[in-house]
Amino acid sequence: MYEIVRRHLGKVVAGTAMAITGTAVAVAVALPGNAGADEVPRGAAATGGTAPGSPGAPRTEGPEPGPATLASAQPEGAKGIGTDPLTDDELKRAEALALTPPGAAAQRNAEGGRGPQRLGTELADPLPGDRADGPRRALVRLYDYRRDELVTRTVNLGTGRIEQSGVQRGVQPSAHPEELRAALELILASPLGKGVKEDYQDATGKELTSTRQLWFNGDVYRTYREADVPAQLRKCGEHRCLRLVTKILNGSWIDTRNLIVDLSARSVTRVG
Repeated sequence: MYEIVRRHLGKVVAGTAMAITGTAVAVAVALPGNAGADEVPRGAAATGGTAPGSPGAPRTEGPEPGPATLASAQPEGAKGIGTDPLTDDELKRAEALALTPPGAAAQRNAEGGRGPQRLGTELADPLPGDRADGPRRALVRLYDYRRDELVTRTVNLGTGRIEQSGVQRGVQPSAHPEELRAALELILASPLGKGVKEDYQDATGKELTSTRQLWFNGDVYRTYREADVPAQLRKCGEHRCLRLVTKILNGSWIDTRNLIVDLSARSVTRVG
């Protein structure tokens, strides 16, 4: 009887082992090749090694990799391509070429010096029929304070020739930073600038002697936006007039909005 039971028990154990083995085979077939977090990468099992970077992997000989660095930008070329913005070299070349006509010496800038006042330079629109790789042109805007005229010149940056030139009166584009500085200098030199200097003295305990002690901005004073224009400013629009906002560097504002500068007449007038 004992032998019968032992043989029966052996069959049960063997049957259980076969069932477990069959289940393992079924699981191995059902799971995809990349299943399991501990699976050995391809190639590691074939050589009997351990995957690089995993625990227990041998250290690779050689220096440790250095810290990551950013590649420096390529320097800007002397010439742009197509509709790229004008490069610094092109801007300088365009403005120099625009000032070559003989009459430029007779013109005057915002400070009364020789030559017209620069207002801005930008890439000109291509002409009909121009190819994508065709010549680049620059539109240069200048202002002649001697005659109160806006001068525009189109310069071919390839040939160096001025292809178009025009003059307009009564047209007032936005102010250039050099004009804003010239206007602030006139305010500080004017009796009306006394209050500006006093406000600076009160706020800082120092004397205001230079425009470099202030942050400033502003734009053209346009009479058609004003309800009451003083007689001294009636020519603004024909003359070039500016209104400024000023601020102590890293400090408080100084209200200069009621001081209008006529750069053409080189005068300062209080409004309001």
